[in-house]
Amino acid sequence: MTSLPFPLSPEPDEASREAGRLLFAGPCDFVKGVTTMEALPPADRIEVCFAGRSNVGKSSLINALTGRKALARASNTPGRTQEINYFALGPSRYLVDLPGYGYAEAPKPIVERWQRLLKGYLAGRQTLRRAFVLIDTRHGVKSVDEEILTLLDRSAVTFQVVMTKADKVNQAEREAVLDQVRGALKKHPAAYPELVMTSSEKGMGIETLRTIVATLG
Repeated sequence: MTSLPFPLSPEPDEASREAGRLLFAGPCDFVKGVTTMEALPPADRIEVCFAGRSNVGKSSLINALTGRKALARASNTPGRTQEINYFALGPSRYLVDLPGYGYAEAPKPIVERWQRLLKGYLAGRQTLRRAFVLIDTRHGVKSVDEEILTLLDRSAVTFQVVMTKADKVNQAEREAVLDQVRGALKKHPAAYPELVMTSSEKGMGIETLRTIVATLG
């Protein structure tokens, strides 16, 4: 039996799970919102960033990870988050919330400014260990997602796909979308070879994702 490309991440062992729990049970404080490369905080610790198109559930996932209901602001207006938001996750990690992409309502100059900032950050941040790219389990990889995946390839930034809203589809729909996502990721050399299936509402995959963040070296 051949193994699937891009399998789901395995359940963490007890020690790793505890490392994840402890990291996210500790302080997680907003540091600053950044609109220029010059304003980035010192690159003095490991960073992980979260990227996703608007309405993919990024704010809900970050809030579920950190156990804080309003750490990342959810908005009904796509593209409201217009800056790179930095959170200090204890003394050893930065959790970075990137601007949503794929927004249709934002003025073109603002979109272009966000894109420049995003490209500059991804290409130039030496302490960035992994980008988590969020994909809606109801929709799979869209053309707007392909743009950022290609950008991550070009920037040589390892990225891992996190499937969101997994509770919104049935098992058959989930498997069909996973097939589509796996096919799309085969073209991307920077893709980490495991997927994480999550539901912020149900808590699915949250422990696994915490463990991944905590154990990155």
